[in-house]
Amino acid sequence: MAERRDRDKDDRFSEIVVKVKRCAKVMKGGKRFSFSALVVVGDRQGMVGWGHGKANEVPFAVEKAIKDAKKSLFRVPIKDTTLPHTITARHGASSVLLRPACRGTGLKAGASVRAVLELAGVRDVLTKVFGSTNPTNVVKATMNGLRALRSKKQVEKIRGVKIA
Repeated sequence: MAERRDRDKDDRFSEIVVKVKRCAKVMKGGKRFSFSALVVVGDRQGMVGWGHGKANEVPFAVEKAIKDAKKSLFRVPIKDTTLPHTITARHGASSVLLRPACRGTGLKAGASVRAVLELAGVRDVLTKVFGSTNPTNVVKATMNGLRALRSKKQVEKIRGVKIA
């Protein structure tokens, strides 16, 4: 289950902890545990990023992941409350379909995709994950899809023509 936290009220970014994993190393005196955290950070107005952090305790792993996520922030083109067009993106064995929806549809998405889209500020979208549902790969595939989106203005500029 994703954990939602709004840290500093003056900070404009919110974060969602998508996954915390525990790793055990067997030592002479017993097991030594370490943790890794996958976190998505965004301002709910078009800026989103993800990060991964590892530490011997969960809070420190989450802090490192948040710091890492803030370094990877990028702007997502949003048309009203949805995406400008349909896109399919891949990462590893995960494939994510992101389809725009009409106002009032809501976020129809699993936990990993929902975290990314929610913090990006997208409110109406239909999604489907194909292949592996590994949270890390799903988050990366979703990010790849959002990076590949182009607004109408961007397409007009690239092609050098006016689109009706």
